[in-house]
Amino acid sequence: MGGDHVKGRGGGADGTPESAEPSPNGRRPTMEDVAARVGVSRALVSVVFRGVPGASASTRERVLAAAAEIGYRPDLAARTLASSRSRVLGVMLTVHNTFHADLVEAMYAEAEQVGYDLVLSAHAPTRHSEKAVGALLGHRCDALVLLGPETSAGFLEELVERVPVVSVGRRFPGTRVDIVNTAEGRAVRLALDHLLGTGHRDIAHLDGGGGAGSVERRRAYRDRMRAAGLADHIRVLPGDHTEASGAEAAHRLLAEGRVPTALFASNDRSAIGFLDAITRAGVRVPQDISLIGYDDIPLAGLAHIQLTTVRQDSVGLAREAVRLAIERLDRPSLPPRSSVLEPELIVRGTTAAPRADVDD
Repeated sequence: MGGDHVKGRGGGADGTPESAEPSPNGRRPTMEDVAARVGVSRALVSVVFRGVPGASASTRERVLAAAAEIGYRPDLAARTLASSRSRVLGVMLTVHNTFHADLVEAMYAEAEQVGYDLVLSAHAPTRHSEKAVGALLGHRCDALVLLGPETSAGFLEELVERVPVVSVGRRFPGTRVDIVNTAEGRAVRLALDHLLGTGHRDIAHLDGGGGAGSVERRRAYRDRMRAAGLADHIRVLPGDHTEASGAEAAHRLLAEGRVPTALFASNDRSAIGFLDAITRAGVRVPQDISLIGYDDIPLAGLAHIQLTTVRQDSVGLAREAVRLAIERLDRPSLPPRSSVLEPELIVRGTTAAPRADVDD
């Protein structure tokens, strides 16, 4: 699922392959055409497309913009034959995970800035992570970026012997995998403090099961409730980061007749599923129950949803993932690294103070 690469008629004197869609007059744009359009040397344009030092950030932007305008692009397939690197990053994502789609979109832009392309492979209920990773290895990817990988630390420890690996959103202590994630504890405290600050005490948590970050979010929820003196109100509802699990949690609460005044969901998808089911049953949000999600996917901000949520910085996570992958290629002896980004609470229309007639 990476970019389509068309082999050109050969490279220039510096060995950089060239390729592009034919122009209206039938001639493929060349690196010289890009250089002429920007007003720089061909060698400098080559530096930009090889992703090596030697061009300023503004020059890189101008060169990439000019190339896009005239339809020029380097042939990464041919470049692979001429160098020891494919200049391709393999990315494993989960089907139907909206936040992963946001990460991939941001990663394309970040990879392009350093002269890399992406190849995607999906994990799904019918396609396990190991098979998805195997497909990426078959594309000779220089490094792998795994989004919330649902696999064992042992498998990754073997994998990192073959290729650099960056895990986004899930930690693997004791391995040599580089990690990029959001400060989960801080994120949960932002959510819980917002609810506590508006007067809520009966706060339940919709769990994410085995999903990325779920363990940390569940632990942080329990810790914050205990710190607030609300251990008796701790209630964790089973879930799995899907809309269906959110709807099931709503039905469970309604059947038990114990609807809390607030619920913190482990991600936005399950929060939206909960919101749909609970409102269909006549329970008002936020008048009867406040609701907070996690991720800030595009759906969360729609006018008919307006979900209060904890935002993960998808662009920042993508940038760090690409950075760690490239640095690992250049310096393979580096110790395992972890990049932790700060979350942000986005307050919208699904949270408010509890009703005055609600007992603690």
